[in-house]
Amino acid sequence: MDTVTLTTVDGLNLFGMLAAVLWHALRIGAALQVLPMIGGRSMPARARLITTVAIAAAMATLLPVPPAAAVDAQTVLSVLREFAIGISIGLVIRIAFEAGQLAGELVSQGMGLSFATMADPLSGASSPVLAQWFYLSFALIFFAVDGHLALVRLLFESYAALPIGQPIADLQEFISLLPTFFSTALRAGVLLALPVMMALLAVNLAFGVLSKAAPQLNPIQIGLPVALLVGLLLLSLLARELQGPVMRLFEEAFLAARALTG
Repeated sequence: MDTVTLTTVDGLNLFGMLAAVLWHALRIGAALQVLPMIGGRSMPARARLITTVAIAAAMATLLPVPPAAAVDAQTVLSVLREFAIGISIGLVIRIAFEAGQLAGELVSQGMGLSFATMADPLSGASSPVLAQWFYLSFALIFFAVDGHLALVRLLFESYAALPIGQPIADLQEFISLLPTFFSTALRAGVLLALPVMMALLAVNLAFGVLSKAAPQLNPIQIGLPVALLVGLLLLSLLARELQGPVMRLFEEAFLAARALTG
């Protein structure tokens, strides 16, 4: 072949590779956008875009070539479907982190730290300091047990279960899986905070009885520091036992995410 033909062929191959990367970047980028520690304001948009393109380019070399795109309704539906699948996968992992946020908010009320708030990088709103502590603890455990690598593998396997351009077989089951896992995460958050909450409740009840028996001791000024110290002691003990329940919650999150992709 002459030089012009070779240049044309190379150009077509390049555009085909770019199209494959862009198709895979839709699902991956949507998942990263809603993930904790990566999505939202936690990570600069430019860095997240580079990460998305890098993962998409690596997967594009291992996955089948996606169908050719055209300006029609089928292509638009395929794009929306890719966004929906990616957002659903990211939301499942994010709901697992929300369980830690819930546990922190419940514990902070018993310790009297509900007024101590700081900016939440996940949502941009203010949340209690203890909720941020649980969030960071969940994040450290997630990366320590290679949860980020499991997430990349999950995204890779999702293309085998739901290839690009293929419609979702059971849409009703796909939609119902997120509320189902939400109840699991809610229960996990309450169970994490329950031992500390019950101990702090006992402390508060004891000082409530003391306030009735000896009001001249001013139990309110004594009870708040004691509840704070007891809460910090219990949190230090809880931190040693946190890895097991959090890992089980992450395992259930990945199982729910795999169920989303069939």
